[in-house]
Amino acid sequence: QVQLVESGGGLVQPGGSLKLSCAASGMRFELSGMGWFRQAPGKEREFVSTISRGGTTSYADSVKGRFTISRDNAKKSVYLQMNSLKPEDTAVYYCKGNYYALDYWGKGTLVTVSS
Repeated sequence: QVQLVESGGGLVQPGGSLKLSCAASGMRFELSGMGWFRQAPGKEREFVSTISRGGTTSYADSVKGRFTISRDNAKKSVYLQMNSLKPEDTAVYYCKGNYYALDYWGKGTLVTVSS
């Protein structure tokens, strides 16, 4: 059974930083594409960032220059370093994995950016 478990969310002030982690199990992580999505209250889930099994990254325009995605295959984990956080970054952040034409999702971790 594939499981993705996010951690690292919390309350942070505007301009602050936070690092999210996603630990995977039950899958060939090293062969999987990974990513982060987020969903704010009353809004649709949106793409944030992805990283391929080869390390190629992509970012939504709204987070470019502020967020950095990375992965550690030995730990079967993917990370999202978030800097210069803005109130509009407030959302539940979900970890996504893709392997063998299937998508897997974590349950999410809440990030609140507020003064």
